Amino acid sequence: MAATLINDFELPFQLYNVLDTESLCKHPKFEEHNRATFDAVIDTADKMATNLFLPHNHIADKNEPQFDGHKVSMIDDVKVAFDAFRESGFIAGRYPFEEGGMQLPETVMTAVSGYFMAANPSTMAYPFLTSAAINVLSHFASDDIKNAFMPRMLTGEFTGTMALTEPHAGSSLTDIKTTAVKQADGSYRVKGSKIYISGGDHELSDNIIHLVLAKIPGGPGGVKGISLFVVPKYRLNDDLSVGERNDVHLTGLIHKLGYRGATSTALSFGDKNDCYGYLIGEEHFGLRYMFKMMNEARIAVGFGAAMIGYRGYQYSLDYAKDRTQGRAAPNNKSEDAATAIIQHGDVKRMLLAQKAYSEGGISLCLYGSNLIDRINTCEDETLKAELSELLDLLTPVLKAWPSEYGPKANDLGIQVLGGAGYTREYFAEQFWRDNRLNPIHEGTNGVQALDLSFRKLWQNKGLGIQTLKREITQDLESISTPESEKLAGKLMPYMGHLHEVLVHLSKILQTEKSITLTGNAQALMNIFASIVVSWIWIRQASKAEQLLNVTQDVEKQNFYKGKIQAAKYFIDWELPLVQRDIELLTNNNSVCTDMQADWF
Repeated sequence: MAATLINDFELPFQLYNVLDTESLCKHPKFEEHNRATFDAVIDTADKMATNLFLPHNHIADKNEPQFDGHKVSMIDDVKVAFDAFRESGFIAGRYPFEEGGMQLPETVMTAVSGYFMAANPSTMAYPFLTSAAINVLSHFASDDIKNAFMPRMLTGEFTGTMALTEPHAGSSLTDIKTTAVKQADGSYRVKGSKIYISGGDHELSDNIIHLVLAKIPGGPGGVKGISLFVVPKYRLNDDLSVGERNDVHLTGLIHKLGYRGATSTALSFGDKNDCYGYLIGEEHFGLRYMFKMMNEARIAVGFGAAMIGYRGYQYSLDYAKDRTQGRAAPNNKSEDAATAIIQHGDVKRMLLAQKAYSEGGISLCLYGSNLIDRINTCEDETLKAELSELLDLLTPVLKAWPSEYGPKANDLGIQVLGGAGYTREYFAEQFWRDNRLNPIHEGTNGVQALDLSFRKLWQNKGLGIQTLKREITQDLESISTPESEKLAGKLMPYMGHLHEVLVHLSKILQTEKSITLTGNAQALMNIFASIVVSWIWIRQASKAEQLLNVTQDVEKQNFYKGKIQAAKYFIDWELPLVQRDIELLTNNNSVCTDMQADWF
């Protein structure tokens, strides 16, 4: 089932119709590119993902990596796929030509990653984590550290991880106990334990470069005392060749619900007091540096969740077209031939929900990636600052909404398959298991809701929300197609409700009633994200209506009609659900915060 990973019309529609990605080629940074080069890169990704990543996705799920006490082993297909990915140059795709990269826009690179995330999120974890680590080094590391590690990370000869979590400290990084003591030669000796480190050990690369959060003794307390270090699995010799093993050791592999093809590790640093670490940037600025990586990684997590949701949607859609059961209403006579279940109203409902969740998430995250390109090519410093605030404001939504609704889409995918969906003979259950990680890692969705509610909406005097309102208003006012105009009319009252909620919250945030928001932050996320995603769907519907009026291609007409119908579904079925959240917030509902631990 599901002959193609992504509908042939989907990414061209998102990239060139909704986002006008081709216009980036007018900027000097991307002037050597055009739509043909973008399409060639995307086509390569499609073929590589289909031929090398997809075939072993379910095999790797059934045959997890193994640790014999000395080394990690995994099925050979993972290395074959990883080597092909790194040799293609995709790890360095967004980096400048002079660094061996393709100098491609972030929007295009996000689209490229979509094929691999749909095909095999576990194997894709290794290059994804490496790219995220490179991003931190490129922005904050000294030239010596960059020269030592980055060139071989860009080629995939070295891979990367981020080592944040400790057995006793997950979201609360202020409580980490890993230490780093400075030595006479300027290096540090790192000592501590980290857990749930994805890609923390394997044999896919010549070296693994861990980015490790640690505290330098005598530094400030709390998060202000956290520093960031490069800690390689193998030290480098003076000529930068790979040298002896660093004092970093795998203490065990963690067995997961999903993402089983990717190693999740418990690591020990400095058991022999000989773990070399190299400071990134300045002492005590580690959390700030790590958030650079995490914020952009959060967009990737959201996009990955949308793509796994989309893959499950496509899988259940194919099943629904093929599986016959019952008779189609209203002519449901027993003597009639059994109908494909896609003809049943409730199955259409479940498929529409999956389509709205997954394609809404795809479009949302591509918009976020395009914001990065707009910021990087913007020459108006005032506008650049506004767009940067907008990206910062939307980051919790870009991570949390797709990772909330991607698994919901996969859950519905299981339901469409019925009993077959509950079996491992079919793949629907793996999509859900793989996606269930995404609301947890890179900052749980609860943390994202708190970040939005207490920080992002208010920082820099609300510049982010002002910029968002301007972007939405400009889009809605430019609509000239009838169905999209109706959808815009339905959205506008909720914009007013959001404004009223924010005015109300601004008044209570400095009072004792603000404690209720700690329990109601998810309600505010629901309202805000639902409005943003409704806008994202209207952007798609408006373009689809315009294109529907000028194409004679029946397949494209069906594609555009599907976009319009999914937008209607989201705004008619999903958006009104936030009325409950509006009432909870305006009434300062305290049910959650009033609950006492002893009452559970």
